[in-house]
Amino acid sequence: MRRTSVSLAAGALVAALAWASSPSLPAVALDPSAGVADLTQDINQILADSRLTIARAGVVVKSAQTGEELYATDAGKLLIPASNTKLFTSSAAVETLGLDYRFPTTVLRHGRKAGSVLAGDLVLRGTGDPTMLAADYEALAKEVAAAGVRRVTGKLVADDTWFDGQRLGNDWAWDDETAYYAAPISALTASPDTDYDAGSVIVSVAAEGGKAKVTTTPPTDYLKIVNRATVGSENDLLIERQHSTRTVVITGTVATSAREWVAVDDPTAYASSLFRDALARHGVKVLGPTVTGAAEPGAKELARHESMTLGELLVPFMKLSNNIHAEILTKAMGRKATGQGTWSAGLKVSTDFARANGVQVVNMRDGSGLSRRDGFSPGSIVQLLSALRAKPWFQTWYDSLPIAGNTERFVGGTLSSRMQGTAAANNVHAKTGSLTGVTALSGYVTSADGEPLVFSIMLNQYLASPSPKDIEDKIAVRLAQFSRATATTGTVQLRAQNAPPGGGDLECSWLKPVQC
Repeated sequence: MRRTSVSLAAGALVAALAWASSPSLPAVALDPSAGVADLTQDINQILADSRLTIARAGVVVKSAQTGEELYATDAGKLLIPASNTKLFTSSAAVETLGLDYRFPTTVLRHGRKAGSVLAGDLVLRGTGDPTMLAADYEALAKEVAAAGVRRVTGKLVADDTWFDGQRLGNDWAWDDETAYYAAPISALTASPDTDYDAGSVIVSVAAEGGKAKVTTTPPTDYLKIVNRATVGSENDLLIERQHSTRTVVITGTVATSAREWVAVDDPTAYASSLFRDALARHGVKVLGPTVTGAAEPGAKELARHESMTLGELLVPFMKLSNNIHAEILTKAMGRKATGQGTWSAGLKVSTDFARANGVQVVNMRDGSGLSRRDGFSPGSIVQLLSALRAKPWFQTWYDSLPIAGNTERFVGGTLSSRMQGTAAANNVHAKTGSLTGVTALSGYVTSADGEPLVFSIMLNQYLASPSPKDIEDKIAVRLAQFSRATATTGTVQLRAQNAPPGGGDLECSWLKPVQC
């Protein structure tokens, strides 16, 4: 049996719901506790969905103004949060690193420069910038050439020592190893486009002249492409990198064109290959091989690129639920706090931040929520969200959350196709979360009375299809319609306006090239 807590606060039952499939009934004023009681009844009705019969559901709703608990069921139960983990990572990162934090990528020289010859090594040093594009490595190479270097007698050293050498999370699934949303983490990396999916390459296949032509974004020979695709009557392609290799095998048929985002096996080697190629285009020849290692003391800076600020990075990070950003920021926090760019150091920063803000139930195994051993309670998420409202940087962070029903991609993000045409549209600011058998939605909504509410909805261990994300939507819409002053009589049938694309097992932003 579900356990609910109902606060006896001033208000009355809620007006007829705009999304009811049956005609709305006239509103009537009732006793002071009836508005909350009506909300409780309706959320219980939503959670009675047959898809949740064998599942676990935790829901908490509080008034952001008073802290009053309006609804709670299994508020303290440890549940898998999926990408709701990013609420903790992002807020801890802003607190620890600051909104103005930038990731520098530098080129250093070690040795003596005589004329256009550098008698020594050229060092490419990274600090984790997930926004580095091929064009940025091109710009660094141009700076090196502008500094008068044309020949390097030594090696090209790729210095990724700002972070440790652990590339993948301890609990990440083996079959995600080649997926771009689980790409390896390195202090030197590159993104193929301005979604900034660091550590990945876009592999495109097009039917041209009766053949399947393959290109990559950015252009690179780092990957070995095995093209077995043929031109056919439909697009039915599999583009997949073989585990622990640089080989991408393409099979199936292409009628027009198709593409896939593919994680590279080694982001450091990939980024340094882009830089080495750019150096050659700008007339800089490096005689020695590319190696990994740390810059030697006394190395002189030749070129520098700095990323956008963390305040700006929050938008692609949170709107599109970018896992790699979360993990890079986790290691960056560890480096800032302890001098160690490790998962363990960074996760301690995040959990310490959460506990300092009143969170009791927290188990973080990574920064993104890819681990199925991450665990939070809905009550803990609501506690964090409530505490964050007092932070001086809250508005910037709040604006980075996906906004329900807003079709502008970098506004609506993973909620752009959900709750359109309801009271929740352009109202709910919330973080989505999706893994197989796991969905979550936590954030903020303003009620019909103008009262700010904080909520967390976590659904685990469901087996039925379709995904129960529409249950989250129904609750969020119901909260947007909540009023302490009015209520409905009769039974209201609740429904969501839009189903999320892609079936709901993964964040829609992860289902490239689906646009949220």
